[in-house]
Amino acid sequence: MKSIKIIVTIITYMLIVKCSNDSSTPKLEHENLPSDIVEMNEEQCFSADIKFGSIEKRSIGNTINVTGLVTVPPKNSLSVSAAMGGYVKSTELFEGCYVKKGQILVILENPEFIELQQGYLENKIKLDFAEQDFNRQKELYNNNVNTAKTYQQAVADYKSLKSKVAAIDKKLKLIGIDAKKLTDDNISETVTVNSAIDGYIKSININNGKYVSPTDIMFEIVNNENMILEVTVFEKDIDKIEIGQNINFSSQNNSNELQKAKVFQIGKALSTDKSIKVYASCENKNKNILPGMIVNATIEVNNSIAECVPDEAVVNFEDKDYIFVFSKDDVENNKKITLFKIVEIKKGVSANGYTEISFVTNSNYATSKIVIKGAYNLLSALKNGGEMAC
Repeated sequence: MKSIKIIVTIITYMLIVKCSNDSSTPKLEHENLPSDIVEMNEEQCFSADIKFGSIEKRSIGNTINVTGLVTVPPKNSLSVSAAMGGYVKSTELFEGCYVKKGQILVILENPEFIELQQGYLENKIKLDFAEQDFNRQKELYNNNVNTAKTYQQAVADYKSLKSKVAAIDKKLKLIGIDAKKLTDDNISETVTVNSAIDGYIKSININNGKYVSPTDIMFEIVNNENMILEVTVFEKDIDKIEIGQNINFSSQNNSNELQKAKVFQIGKALSTDKSIKVYASCENKNKNILPGMIVNATIEVNNSIAECVPDEAVVNFEDKDYIFVFSKDDVENNKKITLFKIVEIKKGVSANGYTEISFVTNSNYATSKIVIKGAYNLLSALKNGGEMAC
């Protein structure tokens, strides 16, 4: 009986020690979170692709959605043809090549080039003789040695040849031959056609041996240094368009990469479909935006400065709109956790990937970190009990 009492005493003592030790061990239970708070550890934040940003002051307002065409001013576009017909002897160019002003585009050959040069030299010799005869007859006429008729004939011959030589000189200049440097020894059966602007070859419509006439377009060259945007605006929106308004546009293949333009010209006559053309100068260069490209665009009208967040930062739940705001960092079970607070907002105008917001309460989160990516993952976690398992 005495031994039994000793065993009981020992067991009681061990239980007291164990309870004492248990009371000193930290609790592992997770604290209850408020209904507007969701937490995630570092791994969960990475998996949910959480990205932070801030509320931005941006110019935002009503917009008009339009389609447009990227083009260049007429002075920056060149259609190249030959002043006289000829056969293509050689060209080293292909589409996309960059050419400088004055660079040779193509060499043409034609027997008529020889005849034109020959005609110039022959008539130049006749002109020199006619000029000498004119001066001689003028002197004789002034001394009453010859008749007025003889003198007048010398004047007519001289002026006729002078105009003929001048005309052939102009023709030679059109095909790229300097008549003043032309001699019997440098008559050529070929001429070169040179570029009148710097730019890129947009199209080539020739090949070696092909005959081209003066009406044929051999090359099209564009200089895309100063591209412009041509957009179509319909009658109902014409009164909203003003010079100086901003246009944001993107290619149909890459809607996320916005480009900017500014309106500088508004059409003054309606087309048959009740629309006008509006022209804007592109403000930033992008190698992916090329002349001839069709783009989607928005014209900003009635702009104002407002507090805005990226569209992806706003989530909707039970017909209300919210954003998530960074609350604090903490440590739990030796793991870093981040707490996020869901805050109700009112949406305003949305444009160019941003949404105007205002807060339902008087709380000021203007300088707070907000979640700009992954907000829907946080909303899912919040709906599943206010947290995700850590």
